[in-house]
Amino acid sequence: MSENGSEGAKTLSIRDNRTGRNYEVDILDGDVIRAMDLRQIKVNEDDFGMMTYDPGYTNTASTRSKVTFIDGEKGILRYRGFPIDQLAERSSHLEVSYLLLKGELPTQSQLDDFVHEVTFHTYVHENITELFSGFRYDAHAMGMVMSGVAALSSFYPEAKQVDDPDARWQQITRLIAKMPTLAAYAYRHHRGLPYVYPENELGYTANFLNMLFRIGTREYKPNPVLERALDILFILHADHEQNCSATTMRVIGSAHADPYSALSGAMGALYGPLHGGANEAVLRMLTRIGSVDNIPAFMDGVRRREERLMGFGHRVYKAYDPRASIIKRTADEVFEVTGRNPLLDIALELEKIALNEDFFVERNLYPNVDFYSGLIYQAMGFPVEMFPVLFAIPRTVGWLAQWEELLNDPEQRIARPRQVFEGSDERDYVSMADRG
Repeated sequence: MSENGSEGAKTLSIRDNRTGRNYEVDILDGDVIRAMDLRQIKVNEDDFGMMTYDPGYTNTASTRSKVTFIDGEKGILRYRGFPIDQLAERSSHLEVSYLLLKGELPTQSQLDDFVHEVTFHTYVHENITELFSGFRYDAHAMGMVMSGVAALSSFYPEAKQVDDPDARWQQITRLIAKMPTLAAYAYRHHRGLPYVYPENELGYTANFLNMLFRIGTREYKPNPVLERALDILFILHADHEQNCSATTMRVIGSAHADPYSALSGAMGALYGPLHGGANEAVLRMLTRIGSVDNIPAFMDGVRRREERLMGFGHRVYKAYDPRASIIKRTADEVFEVTGRNPLLDIALELEKIALNEDFFVERNLYPNVDFYSGLIYQAMGFPVEMFPVLFAIPRTVGWLAQWEELLNDPEQRIARPRQVFEGSDERDYVSMADRG
């Protein structure tokens, strides 16, 4: 298999050694070929044609996207072209949400209108509170919020009009607005506390913190450092290209399901410990290590592959996760308010070893976004079962941006991957008396 060497040519020449036939397929922008172009490669005319086999879609592009760009080798993450560090330093979560959804940073009047729309939809129907009351006291927050999101589809039947841009936008603003409310209700249910309704004069993250932590009728004023830290975490988690949950959102959306159903499915993917549960795993690892004195023995176990160094390395990033340095600075600011987390010394020593020892550097085991985020959440008073929910709140906008892009892409169709069948050939039914 070789690329055509003639100047200006963008084709790939393929020789099938089974038949001696030669084929030429177009190379598209981005150095990709269309999988369907391989179907012409056959041994016999009645063959199905050549397919690619790619478990986990590790080298398969399923879409053209303009939302998020990642260069894992260089440690680059950009939303609509804007570097993540600039957005985290200078923007707000709702401004970034507008950017992801619309493709451009808003003017002041556009941002004001968007914030008003989101704020207007923060309340949920009282039937949702009854739904939450039916869960056990120890029900996991993620399961509750997933159920609440799925239930919302029954409250808004117009959400099924996915071909209507105005109907889609209304559901988008509703979901961004209601996710913090559902998350706060799940938290309060778990603690046996009465629900706190949204206070719409507060900002997005301040309102969320108020619904979580206000007691009785006393006014709750979140610390501005913690409010800003949560907003930064929301920005960092808003989107991450075609990951497992975004792909789930697109796959369900390709069937033209309403966005509540699709988003509930995306949350299910995020719920998995290989995707959205990594920061919880980091905390459990740090707690199990216990003290800096125990680090050498733990790292020896990592080198022998008897232990896993959680929060280091990434499926995409082969350099330092660009979000990790931002979140580390944010952690320092949070700990000045909440007090130093005793696990921080362990975390810093682990990072120091991983960044300076060849064993870890050669394996690209750099800290990722999950390494410090769990410490911040814990310092702010969140239990570990809330961690995936805190991931899902900001990722909602990313999922919706991916869903909107899918529906506006004329090349997209209902997802239907192929398989390599390895089961039995045709065989005859055997009656019960003649079996075994």
